[in-house]
Amino acid sequence: MERIPYLGHTIFRWQVGASSFLALPEKGARLMNWNVTLGDGSIRDIVYWPEIDTLDGIEKVRGGNPILFPFCGRSFDQGEIHHWRAEDGVRRPMPIHGLARQGAFRTTRLDEGGFSAQFVPDAAAKAAYPFDYEFVVSYRFDPLGLFVELQLTNLGRKPMPWSAGHHFYFTLPWSPGRTRRDYVLETTATQHLRHDLQRGGLSAGPAIGARESLAHPDLVDLIHTGLKRERFVVTETATGSQLRFRSGMAHTHSRDLAVVTWTQDEKAPYYCIEPWMGPPNSAENRVGLHTVAPGQTQKFYVEITIA
Repeated sequence: MERIPYLGHTIFRWQVGASSFLALPEKGARLMNWNVTLGDGSIRDIVYWPEIDTLDGIEKVRGGNPILFPFCGRSFDQGEIHHWRAEDGVRRPMPIHGLARQGAFRTTRLDEGGFSAQFVPDAAAKAAYPFDYEFVVSYRFDPLGLFVELQLTNLGRKPMPWSAGHHFYFTLPWSPGRTRRDYVLETTATQHLRHDLQRGGLSAGPAIGARESLAHPDLVDLIHTGLKRERFVVTETATGSQLRFRSGMAHTHSRDLAVVTWTQDEKAPYYCIEPWMGPPNSAENRVGLHTVAPGQTQKFYVEITIA
């Protein structure tokens, strides 16, 4: 592990086998980049990071892996966006994708295998999510993969709702001369949903096969849920090289886990494969909403490997 100056900050670099990982734990517990050196000496970017000139507003940078907590996507209360309502009946603010991606974190573990960082809520975060808790993001880096765990511990006396997730930006295409048509996504989803961006409700999405090309326009902003197995994969058809995913919940059910597929447009150099604990607006729709009892801990994990 080494420290590297970057845009007025110190970021960390891990070299684990053929893989190199860059992260800035104190700002959003942000994994920035993952690349791997291939047998011919060339470097393949796995997790995309753009050329930028400042880390101000890091939550808006389209790259790395923004952490989504306590809720993913857009939150609504009675049709009004950027709000949610807890069990006490009080309407509170909630930014898109929650509070963590723009928040400060305190590093609690930093070693040759990765890091752990604990969210430090500011006054705005405390007003939006008024619970007594510890939220910790932990990464373990491996020669051909990574393991990341989101852990929420309820230190208070009231049950806590949450439905967190990840917003991984993957470099795609990942081989020269390829296009999105050369990649397929395979899941075991039994249901596909769309999110109403005006009112917050969920509706049936388009019919999607178990294997679909990432060039398929219906995959953009699509929620894949009802997974028969919490495993999914992206394959480069010409070479058979793969990104393999495994996600799940510890100490609770995982029936509402979701995978969201998204990209900005056809020319974007990335495609987002996003493992979530449930569909967006979970606090209102009650789909994919999980509850941590007082004194208890819940964990959501994601493992990604290349093959």
